Amino acid sequence: MTAPHTAPARVAVLGGTGFIGRVLGARLLAQGIEVVSLARKAPAVPAPGRFVAFDLSGGDPAELTALLDRERIDTVVNAAGGMWGLDDEQMYQANVVLTERLIEAVAAMAAPARLVHLGTVHEYGMAPVGTSQRESDAAAPVMEYGKLKLVATEAVVRAVEAGRIEGTVLRLGNVVGAGQPGHSLLGVMAAKLDAARRAGGTAQLSLQPLTALRDFVDLTDTLDAVLLAAADRSAPAIVNVGTGSASTARHLVELLIEESGVPTEITEVPAPDGTGPETEWQQLDVTVARESLGWTPRRTLREAVRALWLAQTATPAA
Repeated sequence: MTAPHTAPARVAVLGGTGFIGRVLGARLLAQGIEVVSLARKAPAVPAPGRFVAFDLSGGDPAELTALLDRERIDTVVNAAGGMWGLDDEQMYQANVVLTERLIEAVAAMAAPARLVHLGTVHEYGMAPVGTSQRESDAAAPVMEYGKLKLVATEAVVRAVEAGRIEGTVLRLGNVVGAGQPGHSLLGVMAAKLDAARRAGGTAQLSLQPLTALRDFVDLTDTLDAVLLAAADRSAPAIVNVGTGSASTARHLVELLIEESGVPTEITEVPAPDGTGPETEWQQLDVTVARESLGWTPRRTLREAVRALWLAQTATPAA
């Protein structure tokens, strides 16, 4: 019988070249865990561990099964997926098809690996201001990305409940930290501040109202939760990972400006007509994470933004 808490020895990270996957791979390696990083194509900067190019959204699950068996993988973390720069069909392939094929591949392994699937707070959709979203709450996403991630989560949960695989879905808040994607709001702001720093000038930032309150969570705290979920075979099928507190994106931008120390002029601009945030309020209830995984958020949003800025300034100018 498998022990309820067993640290992984050989981990495959799907999306191992991405924001979370890359840092997770490095963290696993630092703990002496062997890592295979998988992504569609080789990155310019080497990924942690051994890299294997594999496009599961367009490939054969049997090929992935053979790869996982050959590598003696005992844990798979699905940090793949995407929304930025993708149309609806591409998002469907990257989030739903990939996850469904991953489930098939893991279930067919000679000794099926534990699956930790990274979901998102956007699966919940809109919530009344002042409330906290619990794992048992009905999910009603509004944006297409949230809808597709929910389909993927439901596929994982069905497979777990049917006994086909062993796994957990972590519904992540809006993750902030080193290596923030350049197309995200904070990534764009960090790049503009850094450009002004290098030029010795004043940063000119144009900001929309950014009044929606959302649950942001530190990247390092997020990785802690992933590692705990990977080791805890008794973890629930779905676990929220956030701070349990709502903040505005504007607050994070202001923290970023403060941490940078770069002189900044802000121009207020209205939101485009007919557009607005998916929801004015998102705040995760993280009781299950605390009670089942022993996980609680430990780092402040300022610390998360500081890590983002330090990584930004450590990167050579293009």
